[in-house]
Amino acid sequence: MYLKQLITSQLTNNLPMILKTQVTDIFCIVDEFMIEFQRTLDLNMIGHKPKRKPTMSTSEVMTIMILFQLSGIRCFKWFYNQYLKKHMTDDFPNTVSYNRFVELQKSAVLPMALFAKTCCLGDCTGISFVDSTPIRVCKNKRIFNHKVFDKIATRGKSTMGYFYGFKLHLITNEIGQIVDFQITQANVDDRTPLKENLLKRIWGKLYGDKGYVSKKLAEVLFDDGIQLVTGIRKNMKNSLMSVYDKVMLRKRSIIETINDQLKNICMIEHSRHRSFHNFLNNILAGIIAYSFLPKKPSVKLYEFYNDNASQLALF
Repeated sequence: MYLKQLITSQLTNNLPMILKTQVTDIFCIVDEFMIEFQRTLDLNMIGHKPKRKPTMSTSEVMTIMILFQLSGIRCFKWFYNQYLKKHMTDDFPNTVSYNRFVELQKSAVLPMALFAKTCCLGDCTGISFVDSTPIRVCKNKRIFNHKVFDKIATRGKSTMGYFYGFKLHLITNEIGQIVDFQITQANVDDRTPLKENLLKRIWGKLYGDKGYVSKKLAEVLFDDGIQLVTGIRKNMKNSLMSVYDKVMLRKRSIIETINDQLKNICMIEHSRHRSFHNFLNNILAGIIAYSFLPKKPSVKLYEFYNDNASQLALF
């Protein structure tokens, strides 16, 4: 018993300061969005409003899920029961039981998706990077016994081999902000989201890996004002490319770093999901939590001028 209390106290003291300094800021941003969302929802709602309101508002539910992604704790049940209900009573005085909170999470899926798409995305600067990362829901040994995502998740292949789950397609700018994202099944080709509705906010140059090589796709994007720049495969002929594009292709590691932070800091990938709603809440809360991180990977660009011409330097 003493050992359990000692471990709990050490974990509590080692939590990041973001939980103590930014709780109010995150809640105010979420609550302002929910006021506008609820106002629009009431105008288009059919029937009568529910007479009894839940003890915890949707703003509080969303804030708690975002704080969990920023806490570094792997178990949400421990975070809610052992930390939030004991050490954050001033911020959340009307907490409910853990089972009731899991039920309230289902009603927060739609607001979180709209909040992530409208309030947590960056602006396109003319330099964008595109990539997809696998979201595994279980190990390959347990594919035949997995029941939570039966007939929903599919098998796919990445550079690390075959996996079972979904894909997260990301488009980022050079300062580390997520410009747009889309979640698909694992067997969807990486170029498919680019052909549909993932490029509505994009203009300028778009840098991707060899998985996005497609002559038809490049022609379609070029007509929309987007230049797709990718590497070449071994069986392709070499093509002329500017030094600027070659350097920026090497800077594609920025989106790989973002994928790593989403999985290891914001924890969008794990194998303990018990429902599809829980999966959506977890991945959306992770993307929202990433937007609140104080430090993001970036590529520093600056121009210096001489008498003859201007040059661009990258570091």
